[in-house]
Amino acid sequence: MNAPNKSGWKPVMEVAEDGMHNGPSTTTGNRALMLEEPLLFEIGHAEVTGVDLPEADPDAKTRLGGFERSEPIGLVGLTEPETVRHYTRLSRQNYGIDLGFFPLGSCTMKHNPRLNEKVARLPGFADIHPLAPQSTVQGALQVIHELGEWLCKLTGMPGVAMSPKAGAHGELCGILAIRAAHEARGDAREVVLVPESAHGTNPATAAFAGYRVEDIPATAEGRVDLAKIKERLGKGGEGGSDVAAVMITNPNTCGLFEKDFREIADAVHAAGGYVYCDGANFNAIVGRVRPGDLGVDAMHINLHKTFSTPHGGGGPGSGPVVFSEALAPYAPLPFVKKDGENYYLVEEENREERGPSFGRMTAFHGQMGMFTRALTYMLSHGADGLKQVAEDAVLNANYILRSMEDILHAPFAGSGPCMHEALFGDRDFGGDLSTLDLAKGLIDEGFHPMTVYFPLVVHGAMLVEPTETESKANIDQFIAALRSLVERAKAGDETLKHAPYYAPRRRLDETAAARKPKLAWSEDEA
Repeated sequence: MNAPNKSGWKPVMEVAEDGMHNGPSTTTGNRALMLEEPLLFEIGHAEVTGVDLPEADPDAKTRLGGFERSEPIGLVGLTEPETVRHYTRLSRQNYGIDLGFFPLGSCTMKHNPRLNEKVARLPGFADIHPLAPQSTVQGALQVIHELGEWLCKLTGMPGVAMSPKAGAHGELCGILAIRAAHEARGDAREVVLVPESAHGTNPATAAFAGYRVEDIPATAEGRVDLAKIKERLGKGGEGGSDVAAVMITNPNTCGLFEKDFREIADAVHAAGGYVYCDGANFNAIVGRVRPGDLGVDAMHINLHKTFSTPHGGGGPGSGPVVFSEALAPYAPLPFVKKDGENYYLVEEENREERGPSFGRMTAFHGQMGMFTRALTYMLSHGADGLKQVAEDAVLNANYILRSMEDILHAPFAGSGPCMHEALFGDRDFGGDLSTLDLAKGLIDEGFHPMTVYFPLVVHGAMLVEPTETESKANIDQFIAALRSLVERAKAGDETLKHAPYYAPRRRLDETAAARKPKLAWSEDEA
């Protein structure tokens, strides 16, 4: 890498295979105020520390019960300024929603209002403990209860589980409730149907829960094939269908609303199955459509997507699940109930409180920080504001779709308006240029790339979701940049094969990095 190491600084000359470069070399490797940053092991040494520590007494008694470290830990020793500068410099090479437009399709990377952050940091929310006596955390329990009520009202569903930690965790929660309901009536079923237009976690969740997954194809207009679902339901095992459930993403990953959803649900219910709806795209219909009215039995809701809680980094996540009347008795513990003016947690299975719950998803009650942020977002918007969220998100996506369809392949543009995201493909690109090349070119233009190569039903897919929080000026700038890159790709501009040119790092061999990762520092390779 172009970075200083123990033997000195390496001068840098950014030269691409086509002869282009980003300016003259510098002695330090820095480019103006974008500072080159080496690895920690290239800065310091494992033989020193950043602070003075007493020698460890090998005979001293500790409370570690024989788990004391017996060998040097091998980490480098850095001073506090070195450590702070290292991570600050790395953070300046990162991209986030607070820097610019983040058009990831199916991820809804919207602005997180600072009001939400302020409320989440209030004493009594930020510093409580899940084992605190319930009488001392009544406000927190009220937040969980009130947020659950909002989710039920917005979805038209009577039951809710607040404890699932993320979307896929919520999917598992819903599928386990479906399994428990079937088992309660002695109906062993083996199959879960998953359309091509569903999120990729759907089949993985069903398989993890022990079901056999069968694919349902999409129609030419990008929606679930109703006829194929009915045909499959009619091929059930002896005595009835072997289909336990269907998992449908609505709006789907082609950016389209499933207009046959009610008829699909009726057919599945008639065959004795349940309907799971992936609620990751709820942002497109919140305040406009209640999934319960469409026949949904279970649906997870990504609070980070629809209700603006922080997204990414592996957590903290939150994926509450709403349930129909048929499945609510099987929802997991714990849950909050209100008794007069007091709130309490139901943490043990009690037939009088609620039916035969399938058990617990987590040790405690959910993610408090996400709950406070989401409820703040709901209360600050109100019902009319949440409805406008969906309308503006759909408007922005259709603006991008109609602004690009004359130059970029839009396979489902003729299927009517899209919902929250616009889907394109890389057909008609010149030479051997691909979606990946266009995405890397967007980095040079100052934009995080859209979701690429998903959904799989479109070759070279590009899934763009602007959300409702982007202004027309921002979207116009993105459209201008995207159009210029498409024109270059159609002209066979081979310089795109080497983009990005202006990022802190040039294009990586992502396949090699995934198949042969180097997970440990080796001084021999420095």
